[in-house]
Amino acid sequence: METLNLVRFSVGSEQLKMISLELDEQMVEGAEVLLGAKATNIAIAKDIQGELSISNQLHSRVLSLQMGKLLCKVDFEYMGQKLQSVITRDSALRMQLQSGDQIIALIKSSELSVVEFVG
Repeated sequence: METLNLVRFSVGSEQLKMISLELDEQMVEGAEVLLGAKATNIAIAKDIQGELSISNQLHSRVLSLQMGKLLCKVDFEYMGQKLQSVITRDSALRMQLQSGDQIIALIKSSELSVVEFVG
């Protein structure tokens, strides 16, 4: 029988949440892990107001943009870590995204995963 779990991870003074069907035996309190999310599952917000249902809201800074004909690769920094999102070119242009912009990267708890156990 599958069990649904909500797992919390401390990242500096912030907390990220992940929904997991099964817990790995290595996942114990205090374990260090490398978390991941597909670049296409990371949404970008700029100048938003109000409440959102997405609990993983990473206040970040855009490092660079690579515009293609259809998509835009957004490299950004969160707590010293370089991450990447892929959004549509139209969205990047509509938001007038530029290098150095303050953004919020949004990751649903169902899209966050443990990539590796460290140590």
